[in-house]
Amino acid sequence: LPLLLKATLLHLASGFYRPFYNGFYYNHIMNDNGDEQEKVDYFSGSKLVVEASKDPVYSYNGANVTLPCHYRYEPDLGPKRKIRIKWSKLRDDYTKEQDVMVAIGKTYVAFGDFKGRAHMRQAGEASRHEASLVISDVRLKDDGKYRCEVIDGLEDESDVVDLRLQGIVFPYQPPRGQYRLNFHEAEQVCQDQGAILANFNQLFQAWSEGLDWCNAGWLADGTVQYPIRLPRKPCGGVHLAPGIRSYGPRHRHLHRFDAFCFSSALKGEVFYLDRLAGMTLEEAKQSCQDAGAEIARVGQLYSAWKFVGLDRCNAGWLADGSVRYPIVTPRANCGPAEPGVRSFGFPSKGRFGVFCYRER
Repeated sequence: LPLLLKATLLHLASGFYRPFYNGFYYNHIMNDNGDEQEKVDYFSGSKLVVEASKDPVYSYNGANVTLPCHYRYEPDLGPKRKIRIKWSKLRDDYTKEQDVMVAIGKTYVAFGDFKGRAHMRQAGEASRHEASLVISDVRLKDDGKYRCEVIDGLEDESDVVDLRLQGIVFPYQPPRGQYRLNFHEAEQVCQDQGAILANFNQLFQAWSEGLDWCNAGWLADGTVQYPIRLPRKPCGGVHLAPGIRSYGPRHRHLHRFDAFCFSSALKGEVFYLDRLAGMTLEEAKQSCQDAGAEIARVGQLYSAWKFVGLDRCNAGWLADGSVRYPIVTPRANCGPAEPGVRSFGFPSKGRFGVFCYRER
């Protein structure tokens, strides 16, 4: 074959490779770059070495977090040199998603959503080769991988830190019913519920903690997947092992599914209000406002259930028009025998209590 044709065939073949196990994908879990050998450059008789945290750094929504990164020369070159430090946020495949910050000495510039929130940690006597990044007021979409890059003249070394937000994944269907959302609508409904579309790692973590859901939903990378703990015929078949079932990437405008949303710990509190005769949805919203709060969103209720242990056997309105209640300790007349957030759906009539959210 001509050389050009061979190269084209090789490129096409490589483009269709995916790790495949038991009929579904374990995306990115098998392809962690942890075994990648440390790359070093030699100059002036020394080598530049960059080291970031090997373990994930955990944080939560609204917190301040430091992503550790340091550099050194082997052997040491003595007085601190004028170097450039660059931080970037990466996609799961380690390609660059966005610039975060660039620093030279004490001068730095943060970019995009990180303006006003990202800066360099100041070096102390014990660590004059400091390159750590500080992010304040952490947001849900900050979750992910970050590259710490140190540039000294023509020499360029880097390492990667994994920032993970402590949170909860919950499946979401709109009032119209199952499989009504394209990708962009799924992004919006998660935002409306105080959340974002979950990524694969977050869904995998939720599955490992017990999430079992037979309806397929969008993830942040445009794939459609669903977590199964107990294999059964309607959910991919009984012959498949437990795991994450995948439809792979879907058309973001044409195809319609549910959504898997991700919410983290809250800055404020969720509390319950009720009247003897209950409330309509509009009365419920007004009651929250009268209490100096707003009607809670679905993601806020899930977060309060998971992180604060909110346990209430009384059903209450939420901002999307659904009626739900959170159960930490299952008991008689409070639904199934497992903990969880119960749902009455989206009743057009009826009078219930309300869950409100108030910032601290």
